[in-house]
Amino acid sequence: MNAIRTENLTKRFGDLTAVDSLSLEVAEGEIFGLVGPDGAGKTTTMRLLTSIMEPTSGDAWIAGYHVTKQAEAIKENIGYMSQRFGLYPDLTVMENMDFYADIYCEPRKGRQEKIDRLLAFGNLTPFKKRLAGNLSGGMKQKLALACALIHTPKVLFLDEPTNGVDPVSRRDFWRILYRLLREKVTIFVSTAYLDEAERCNRLALIDRGKMLACGKPDEVKKLMRGTILEIRCEQPRRARALLKEKLTGVSVGLFGDRVHVVAHEPEERIISAVKGLFVDAGLTVAGIRQIEPTLEDVFVSVLAEKD
Repeated sequence: MNAIRTENLTKRFGDLTAVDSLSLEVAEGEIFGLVGPDGAGKTTTMRLLTSIMEPTSGDAWIAGYHVTKQAEAIKENIGYMSQRFGLYPDLTVMENMDFYADIYCEPRKGRQEKIDRLLAFGNLTPFKKRLAGNLSGGMKQKLALACALIHTPKVLFLDEPTNGVDPVSRRDFWRILYRLLREKVTIFVSTAYLDEAERCNRLALIDRGKMLACGKPDEVKKLMRGTILEIRCEQPRRARALLKEKLTGVSVGLFGDRVHVVAHEPEERIISAVKGLFVDAGLTVAGIRQIEPTLEDVFVSVLAEKD
């Protein structure tokens, strides 16, 4: 049985279609990533799947329960961590854990052992008495995750859980998620970070509410058409602007201090054209080579084709 299934799930706000006929399946015990830029419809999708919001049309089932007809049953079987820090800053770590255990009607017997295990899971044990508002960003996220797991949910929904968190805390957070998979928890995570999407078993790329691609990261990368050239130069922003203006039929993106050009013409012809433009503009090429696509390359390319 699939842990999550949607059929033409749609949500409209007046003339705006936030989620547009979304159909997908998520297997039990996998990490599934919903990937897209701000405004793509990720949070609205999360709210629909967690029965916080009713769809305009379409259907969805979570752990076998219908999101509108069996909303209460769904809430008993899921954990949800929203974008915003949803805990109480004036309560301690331990008090927040107890509060959420009460909300989910966790029995007193065995509760302390479960809380201790979850705190140890996120390396929060030394901070039991610290006010949640005084925790670092990464520790707040781990506490929010521990609270979402207090009732042992079958499906865990995480809405951009590492947004604004430092790289080390992001890495630690994902280590915790992988450990959760051993306990057969299905994880549905939204993110705007393409490097995080690589960590998912499968993912869906969405933009403006519509799914553009779905599959394993390697499968999604195969959707990339054309050759990708990586250009190193001293003024990458200027180089990107020049190439976008002068080259036709290509997609140009800035990736750190590198410029990526996606073209459908032969590699030699594009390299020759790039070098010619750089010479005319007084720019020096430090290096240019063909590379394998990243998910970010694929996403930029798919969006360019859509527009």
